[in-house]
Amino acid sequence: MNRITVIGLDGRPLSGEAATLLEEAALVTGGRRHLAALGVEAKRAVALEGDLSGALASIKRARGPVVVLASGDPGFFGIVRLLEERFGAEALRTIPGVSSVALAFARAGLSWDDAVTVSAHGRDPRRAVNVCRAYPKVAVLTSPGFGPAKLARELEVWGRTFFVAERLGGPDERVFRGGAAEVVGRRWNDPNVVLVLDEKRGSGRRGWTSSGLESSGRWALPEDSFEHRSAMITKAETRALVLARLGPGPGDLIWDVGAGSGSVAVECARLGAAALAVERDPESCERIRKNAARHGVCVRVIEGEAPEALRDLPEPDAVFVGGSGSSFEEIVKLCAVRAHRAVVLSLISLERIVPAGEILKGCGLEVETAFMQTSRVKGIGDLHRLATETPVFVVSGRKQ
Repeated sequence: MNRITVIGLDGRPLSGEAATLLEEAALVTGGRRHLAALGVEAKRAVALEGDLSGALASIKRARGPVVVLASGDPGFFGIVRLLEERFGAEALRTIPGVSSVALAFARAGLSWDDAVTVSAHGRDPRRAVNVCRAYPKVAVLTSPGFGPAKLARELEVWGRTFFVAERLGGPDERVFRGGAAEVVGRRWNDPNVVLVLDEKRGSGRRGWTSSGLESSGRWALPEDSFEHRSAMITKAETRALVLARLGPGPGDLIWDVGAGSGSVAVECARLGAAALAVERDPESCERIRKNAARHGVCVRVIEGEAPEALRDLPEPDAVFVGGSGSSFEEIVKLCAVRAHRAVVLSLISLERIVPAGEILKGCGLEVETAFMQTSRVKGIGDLHRLATETPVFVVSGRKQ
């Protein structure tokens, strides 16, 4: 197999080594703007475009060393992964430039060891948007089909600041800082990187990993970890099972409907998901905000009554219904139709268990019902007794 050298371009002149390898290459492939910028002769140039099949076939047929030109650090969300999978790591050598993410944070004057980097290039951007909803410092590698304006439109009500960096390292480099409305109203040039910042909520991280995706360490927290009203809170044991059924993680959006204290929404946010808490009681809404702040997470509170309050919300990956009132069946059906993965309900009234399962099943979900009877040991002087908690049915439906 011919040697393949991947050279990252960041606007600076090539090193002597990279320039020599480029000159000696039998085949040079890269974006058209890269080939033009370096003056590669047409007879040995192949553009990286489309599904890349043409360029990959040319690399395989090449009679001599190959150079692949790419932006920034090609090992960071770049072409190195594809080349490694196709030709093997032993055939590759990489001379990286400065990554576009590093340059963007440098232009913004920000550290980035606590940032999360996500890509919306060549994949469903919804998960990247959800990470921006959940974390206070995110770098988004955009795509021509999902640029800064579309990203900002998805985050208009989340209070984020945007730092847009276009064509970094080039002569027409441009940076912009502003709110969602300003970003939505402008035209942007490709390629670009967008930093999405929650300036009211710093990451607070002084950790040892180079990512904001740090484990919360614990889940199913005790009830006294949350401010709540008259024991109106999902108990820790029930919450443990609910979280297992919801499966929250980075890139997910979870609805907590009839949120009460917001304990489930807060726990989902602690596990990396974006969380929306829907609650009709104003005092409970304030408690949810306090609980989210207490645990250092972002939970967006929707003050309103389901199902009306749910209709304009972004698509959820999973939904927890802890309270539903008189519109129970309508709420469950709406959640089952819109959830991408799962719907989980905690119920105490027998009359709702069977209908809930039937609604979920009718919407194409695989239904599982668990009855939870838990007791806690309580002290009575020198003696102890079992104190029974209210029995709960956990009904869950999962997309097959």
